[in-house]
Amino acid sequence: MSLSQLKTSQLIFEEKPLHVPKLEELQNVIQGALKKNFASASVSVGDCPDLKAPQYGLVESGLGGKPTLLEVGGPPYLLPLVQRDKLYNIKEITRKVQGPGKIFAVGAGAGPYPIRSSNCEGIYNLSVSEKDELTNGSYTATVRGEHEECVLERIPSTEPRCALLLNLYLSRGEAGPVLKISAKQRKGELNFIECIRKGLEEHYGDQVVGLGGIFVIKKGAAHQHVMRDFSKTPIHTDDEVNEWLKFYEMPAQLNALGTLVTKEHDLDLRLQHFHSFSFSNWGGHYHYDTTPDIVEYEAYLNVAERVVRVDKPLETHKMGRD
Repeated sequence: MSLSQLKTSQLIFEEKPLHVPKLEELQNVIQGALKKNFASASVSVGDCPDLKAPQYGLVESGLGGKPTLLEVGGPPYLLPLVQRDKLYNIKEITRKVQGPGKIFAVGAGAGPYPIRSSNCEGIYNLSVSEKDELTNGSYTATVRGEHEECVLERIPSTEPRCALLLNLYLSRGEAGPVLKISAKQRKGELNFIECIRKGLEEHYGDQVVGLGGIFVIKKGAAHQHVMRDFSKTPIHTDDEVNEWLKFYEMPAQLNALGTLVTKEHDLDLRLQHFHSFSFSNWGGHYHYDTTPDIVEYEAYLNVAERVVRVDKPLETHKMGRD
């Protein structure tokens, strides 16, 4: 099968180290931040549960081994008007970033629009074996029909691409220690990820810290968007972005995958980006929960050692990054 895509060998790769605090130190910082925003919050360091278990639904078990943040492309390739040539081969890019061995990738991006004949969200959960075999447990979420329903569909293992923009947490999928986070009953204004990220930024200042992994909304509901098909007219403001996006209130359980980083690190990084899937028709881009009195979050995150930036837009803007 001939796939339309950019040549990975011709893309520009940039890499920077990240500050890597001990998990026990991060535990204390994150706990302090969450306590300000949630009625109940606990953070511990312990072995990662088996993420292949049915309630998590991932293709590998752990978040350990060469932990790396990867950002490809960015919103400037989507807005004001889409650049349809920006199709990337995730399998090739992650291999170039991680070198030999198994690769496990989770995160958020734009889905491979050619297989849906429409723009769509990508919820990425995939592994590449030592022999370069792709196991794709990823999903797309698409706005469909006159009633604009959210449709969640698996991406086949024959499809290695994403479009336009991508934020992944990469590892070897190995067992090992992670941050185990539980938070209930939101009392503050910040969303779950924003609370963690801003707490880390406040503590570490110019030392750039990055995390990635999974969080689960176990109870309640969340305000999430799915992109409609590509706009035929230019989008120039955040208000226009929000008019174009389709917003839903999506019920738990939602399993969200993605990354956060405390600073742009002179790489025009997206500071936080999580997309969720469900075991029904729901999936999309996480904004915040809509049920603060009953919401329950459970998260498993690991700290990244470096960030790799691929095909950074030369002309950038801050639209569409919420």
